[in-house]
Amino acid sequence: MKRRKSSGGGGANWMDTYGDMVTLLLTFFVMLYAMSSLDQQKWEIFVKSIYPSSSDKQEIAINQPIDEGTYDVNGNIEMEELVDDEMETLYLVLAEQFNSMGIEGVTLSRGEDYTFIAFEDKTFFEGDSSELTEQGGQTLDVFCQAIAPLKDKISQINIMGHTSQGDPERPNTPRTDRMLSSMRAAEVTIYIQESNVIQPEKMISTGFGQFRPVDTFETFEGRAKNRRVEILMIDEGADIKSLNQYYEEYTSGVNADRTVSTDGFKSTESGPEDGMMPQDVEGSGAQEPAAQ
Repeated sequence: MKRRKSSGGGGANWMDTYGDMVTLLLTFFVMLYAMSSLDQQKWEIFVKSIYPSSSDKQEIAINQPIDEGTYDVNGNIEMEELVDDEMETLYLVLAEQFNSMGIEGVTLSRGEDYTFIAFEDKTFFEGDSSELTEQGGQTLDVFCQAIAPLKDKISQINIMGHTSQGDPERPNTPRTDRMLSSMRAAEVTIYIQESNVIQPEKMISTGFGQFRPVDTFETFEGRAKNRRVEILMIDEGADIKSLNQYYEEYTSGVNADRTVSTDGFKSTESGPEDGMMPQDVEGSGAQEPAAQ
Protein backbone atom coordinates (compact mmCIF):
# COMPACT_ATOMS: atom_id res chain seq x y z
CA MET A 1 0.00 0.00 0.00
CA LYS A 2 1.41 3.36 -0.98
CA ARG A 3 1.83 6.05 1.64
CA ARG A 4 0.15 9.34 1.06
CA LYS A 5 2.47 12.27 0.55
CA SER A 6 2.34 14.92 3.20
CA SER A 7 0.41 17.92 2.12
CA GLY A 8 2.96 20.22 3.84
CA GLY A 9 0.36 21.64 6.16
CA GLY A 10 1.46 23.73 9.16
CA GLY A 11 3.86 25.96 7.25
CA ALA A 12 1.63 28.96 7.72
CA ASN A 13 1.45 28.31 11.48
CA TRP A 14 5.26 28.30 11.73
CA MET A 15 5.48 31.64 9.95
CA ASP A 16 2.89 33.15 12.27
CA THR A 17 4.82 32.06 15.36
CA TYR A 18 8.08 33.46 14.00
CA GLY A 19 6.42 36.75 13.11
CA ASP A 20 4.96 37.09 16.60
CA MET A 21 8.40 36.50 18.16
CA VAL A 22 10.08 39.13 15.97
CA THR A 23 7.33 41.61 16.80
CA LEU A 24 7.76 41.03 20.54
CA LEU A 25 11.53 41.44 20.31
CA LEU A 26 11.14 44.68 18.38
CA THR A 27 8.67 45.96 20.96
CA PHE A 28 11.06 45.03 23.77
CA PHE A 29 13.99 46.90 22.21
CA VAL A 30 11.82 49.94 21.51
CA MET A 31 10.82 49.96 25.18
CA LEU A 32 14.48 49.74 26.26
CA TYR A 33 15.40 52.61 23.99
CA ALA A 34 12.54 54.72 25.31
CA MET A 35 13.58 54.06 28.92
CA SER A 36 17.21 54.96 28.24
CA SER A 37 16.24 58.64 28.41
CA LEU A 38 13.56 58.35 31.04
CA ASP A 39 11.49 61.33 32.09
CA GLN A 40 8.42 61.75 34.26
CA GLN A 41 5.92 61.71 31.41
CA LYS A 42 7.34 58.55 29.84
CA TRP A 43 7.38 56.86 33.23
CA GLU A 44 3.69 57.58 33.79
CA ILE A 45 2.81 56.26 30.32
CA PHE A 46 4.79 53.09 31.00
CA VAL A 47 3.11 52.53 34.38
CA LYS A 48 -0.37 53.08 32.94
CA SER A 49 0.33 50.66 30.11
CA ILE A 50 0.93 47.95 32.70
CA TYR A 51 -1.62 49.07 35.30
CA PRO A 52 -4.38 50.95 33.42
CA SER A 53 -6.44 51.43 36.58
CA SER A 54 -3.57 52.88 38.58
CA SER A 55 -3.93 56.55 39.51
CA ASP A 56 -0.74 56.81 41.59
CA LYS A 57 2.03 59.01 40.22
CA GLN A 58 5.34 57.48 41.16
CA GLU A 59 8.08 60.07 41.37
CA ILE A 60 11.56 59.38 40.01
CA ALA A 61 14.87 61.24 40.31
CA ILE A 62 16.43 62.21 37.01
CA ASN A 63 20.02 63.43 36.52
CA GLN A 64 20.50 64.13 40.21
CA PRO A 65 24.14 64.77 41.24
CA ILE A 66 25.74 61.95 43.22
CA ASP A 67 28.50 62.48 45.73
CA GLU A 68 31.86 61.25 44.52
CA GLY A 69 33.08 58.04 46.05
CA THR A 70 32.40 54.34 45.95
CA TYR A 71 29.07 53.12 47.31
CA ASP A 72 27.81 49.69 48.23
CA VAL A 73 24.34 48.38 47.45
CA ASN A 74 22.91 50.20 50.47
CA GLY A 75 24.33 53.55 49.41
CA ASN A 76 27.11 53.60 52.00
CA ILE A 77 30.60 54.86 51.18
CA GLU A 78 32.97 51.90 51.17
CA MET A 79 35.68 51.83 53.83
CA GLU A 80 38.44 51.45 51.23
CA GLU A 81 37.66 54.92 49.89
CA LEU A 82 37.83 56.39 53.39
CA VAL A 83 41.15 54.68 54.11
CA ASP A 84 42.63 56.04 50.88
CA ASP A 85 41.62 59.54 51.95
CA GLU A 86 43.28 59.00 55.32
CA MET A 87 46.53 57.98 53.61
CA GLU A 88 46.42 61.19 51.57
CA THR A 89 45.97 63.39 54.65
CA LEU A 90 48.12 61.43 57.12
CA TYR A 91 51.02 63.89 56.82
CA LEU A 92 48.73 66.79 57.80
CA VAL A 93 47.33 64.93 60.81
CA LEU A 94 50.84 64.10 62.04
CA ALA A 95 52.07 67.66 61.49
CA GLU A 96 49.25 69.06 63.60
CA GLN A 97 49.93 66.61 66.42
CA PHE A 98 53.70 67.21 66.37
CA ASN A 99 53.09 70.96 66.53
CA SER A 100 50.81 70.52 69.53
CA MET A 101 53.66 68.65 71.25
CA GLY A 102 56.04 71.55 70.64
CA ILE A 103 58.23 69.63 68.20
CA GLU A 104 59.86 71.75 65.53
CA GLY A 105 61.98 70.81 62.56
CA VAL A 106 59.79 67.97 61.26
CA THR A 107 59.13 68.07 57.51
CA LEU A 108 56.28 65.96 56.15
CA SER A 109 55.60 65.46 52.45
CA ARG A 110 53.01 63.50 50.50
CA GLY A 111 54.03 62.05 47.14
CA GLU A 112 51.93 60.24 44.59
CA ASP A 113 51.97 56.96 46.52
CA TYR A 114 54.18 57.56 49.55
CA THR A 115 54.65 59.75 52.64
CA PHE A 116 58.11 61.09 53.51
CA ILE A 117 58.91 62.42 57.00
CA ALA A 118 62.22 63.96 58.11
CA PHE A 119 62.88 64.48 61.85
CA GLU A 120 65.75 66.93 62.24
CA ASP A 121 68.35 67.27 64.96
CA LYS A 122 67.30 66.15 68.46
CA THR A 123 63.74 64.95 67.89
CA PHE A 124 64.75 61.40 68.86
CA PHE A 125 68.35 61.48 70.09
CA GLU A 126 70.91 63.68 71.77
CA GLY A 127 74.17 64.30 69.94
CA ASP A 128 76.55 61.33 69.67
CA SER A 129 73.86 59.08 71.20
CA SER A 130 71.59 56.30 69.97
CA GLU A 131 69.49 56.21 73.14
CA LEU A 132 65.93 57.28 72.41
CA THR A 133 64.93 60.33 74.46
CA GLU A 134 61.64 60.72 76.33
CA GLN A 135 60.46 63.19 73.70
CA GLY A 136 61.50 60.71 71.01
CA GLY A 137 59.33 58.01 72.56
CA GLN A 138 56.35 60.37 72.82
CA THR A 139 56.81 61.39 69.19
CA LEU A 140 56.86 57.77 68.06
CA ASP A 141 53.77 57.03 70.17
CA VAL A 142 51.86 59.64 68.17
CA PHE A 143 53.24 58.23 64.93
CA CYS A 144 52.26 54.66 65.85
CA GLN A 145 48.73 55.64 66.85
CA ALA A 146 48.27 57.40 63.51
CA ILE A 147 49.42 54.51 61.31
CA ALA A 148 47.80 51.66 63.28
CA PRO A 149 44.41 51.87 61.48
CA LEU A 150 46.22 52.07 58.13
CA LYS A 151 48.64 49.17 58.51
CA ASP A 152 47.04 47.19 55.68
CA LYS A 153 47.37 50.18 53.34
CA ILE A 154 51.13 50.47 53.92
CA SER A 155 53.40 48.26 51.85
CA GLN A 156 56.76 49.20 53.36
CA ILE A 157 58.31 51.54 55.93
CA ASN A 158 61.94 52.59 55.53
CA ILE A 159 63.61 54.12 58.60
CA MET A 160 66.84 55.91 57.70
CA GLY A 161 69.41 57.28 60.13
CA HIS A 162 71.83 60.12 59.31
CA THR A 163 74.64 61.80 61.23
CA SER A 164 76.26 65.19 60.83
CA GLN A 165 79.95 65.95 60.46
CA GLY A 166 80.67 67.48 63.86
CA ASP A 167 83.91 69.14 62.73
CA PRO A 168 83.55 70.82 59.32
CA GLU A 169 87.29 70.38 58.77
CA ARG A 170 87.46 66.68 59.60
CA PRO A 171 85.17 63.77 58.61
CA ASN A 172 83.73 61.56 61.33
CA THR A 173 85.44 58.32 62.27
CA PRO A 174 83.97 55.77 59.81
CA ARG A 175 83.16 53.07 62.37
CA THR A 176 81.53 55.46 64.83
CA ASP A 177 79.72 57.32 62.08
CA ARG A 178 78.24 54.24 60.43
CA MET A 179 77.37 52.50 63.68
CA LEU A 180 75.70 55.58 65.15
CA SER A 181 73.43 56.20 62.16
CA SER A 182 72.51 52.50 61.90
CA MET A 183 71.79 52.18 65.62
CA ARG A 184 69.57 55.26 65.56
CA ALA A 185 67.55 53.84 62.67
CA ALA A 186 67.38 50.47 64.44
CA GLU A 187 66.17 52.03 67.72
CA VAL A 188 63.30 53.79 65.95
CA THR A 189 62.43 50.59 64.08
CA ILE A 190 62.47 48.51 67.26
CA TYR A 191 60.21 51.00 69.05
CA ILE A 192 57.65 50.86 66.24
CA GLN A 193 57.87 47.05 66.09
CA GLU A 194 57.34 46.68 69.84
CA SER A 195 54.24 48.88 69.53
CA ASN A 196 52.65 46.13 67.38
CA VAL A 197 51.04 48.55 64.95
CA ILE A 198 52.39 47.09 61.71
CA GLN A 199 53.83 43.82 60.48
CA PRO A 200 57.59 43.62 61.29
CA GLU A 201 58.45 42.32 57.83
CA LYS A 202 57.28 45.62 56.35
CA MET A 203 59.99 47.62 58.16
CA ILE A 204 63.54 48.25 56.94
CA SER A 205 66.20 50.21 58.86
CA THR A 206 69.24 51.74 57.18
CA GLY A 207 72.15 53.88 58.36
CA PHE A 208 73.81 56.30 55.93
CA GLY A 209 76.27 58.02 58.24
CA GLN A 210 77.19 61.54 57.15
CA PHE A 211 77.10 60.77 53.44
CA ARG A 212 73.61 61.94 52.48
CA PRO A 213 73.61 65.53 53.75
CA VAL A 214 70.77 67.86 52.88
CA ASP A 215 72.67 71.00 53.89
CA THR A 216 76.16 72.28 54.59
CA PHE A 217 78.38 71.11 57.47
CA GLU A 218 79.76 74.64 57.84
CA THR A 219 76.91 76.11 59.93
CA PHE A 220 74.98 75.12 63.03
CA GLU A 221 71.69 75.20 61.13
CA GLY A 222 73.08 73.05 58.34
CA ARG A 223 74.46 70.44 60.72
CA ALA A 224 71.12 70.33 62.57
CA LYS A 225 69.33 69.52 59.31
CA ASN A 226 71.85 66.83 58.39
CA ARG A 227 71.55 65.15 61.82
CA ARG A 228 68.18 63.50 61.25
CA VAL A 229 66.01 60.38 61.04
CA GLU A 230 63.74 59.89 58.04
CA ILE A 231 60.70 57.66 57.62
CA LEU A 232 59.47 56.70 54.16
CA MET A 233 56.05 55.00 54.04
CA ILE A 234 55.07 53.44 50.72
CA ASP A 235 51.41 52.76 49.94
CA GLU A 236 50.15 49.23 49.40
CA GLY A 237 50.02 48.41 45.70
CA ALA A 238 52.54 51.08 44.71
CA ASP A 239 55.52 50.28 42.50
CA ILE A 240 58.48 50.41 44.88
CA LYS A 241 61.29 52.56 43.52
CA SER A 242 64.89 52.92 44.63
CA LEU A 243 65.67 55.19 47.59
CA ASN A 244 67.57 57.49 45.23
CA GLN A 245 64.40 58.04 43.21
CA TYR A 246 62.40 58.90 46.32
CA TYR A 247 65.14 61.29 47.48
CA GLU A 248 65.32 62.99 44.10
CA GLU A 249 61.56 63.50 44.03
CA TYR A 250 61.45 64.66 47.65
CA THR A 251 64.24 67.22 47.21
CA SER A 252 63.14 68.40 43.75
CA GLY A 253 60.17 70.32 45.10
CA VAL A 254 57.67 68.50 42.90
CA ASN A 255 55.54 67.87 46.00
CA ALA A 256 55.98 71.37 47.43
CA ASP A 257 52.23 71.98 47.49
CA ARG A 258 51.84 68.94 49.75
CA THR A 259 54.81 69.52 52.05
CA VAL A 260 54.60 71.07 55.53
CA SER A 261 57.09 71.72 58.33
CA THR A 262 56.36 71.97 62.03
CA ASP A 263 57.23 75.17 63.88
CA GLY A 264 56.36 74.11 67.42
CA PHE A 265 58.83 75.25 70.06
CA LYS A 266 59.59 73.93 73.52
CA SER A 267 62.29 75.81 75.38
CA THR A 268 64.89 73.67 77.13
CA GLU A 269 68.27 74.30 78.66
CA SER A 270 71.09 72.15 77.38
CA GLY A 271 74.84 72.09 77.71
CA PRO A 272 77.62 70.63 75.59
CA GLU A 273 76.80 67.26 74.08
CA ASP A 274 78.57 64.15 75.30
CA GLY A 275 81.57 65.96 76.71
CA MET A 276 82.47 67.49 73.36
CA MET A 277 84.04 70.92 73.59
CA PRO A 278 81.84 73.74 72.27
CA GLN A 279 83.04 75.70 69.29
CA ASP A 280 82.18 79.08 67.83
CA VAL A 281 79.43 79.16 65.25
CA GLU A 282 80.72 81.12 62.31
CA GLY A 283 79.68 84.77 62.39
CA SER A 284 77.42 84.50 65.44
CA GLY A 285 79.57 84.23 68.55
CA ALA A 286 77.24 81.47 69.82
CA GLN A 287 78.49 78.16 71.16
CA GLU A 288 77.66 74.82 69.56
CA PRO A 289 78.72 71.30 70.54
CA ALA A 290 80.52 69.42 67.78
CA ALA A 291 78.19 66.42 67.77
CA GLN A 292 77.26 63.94 65.10
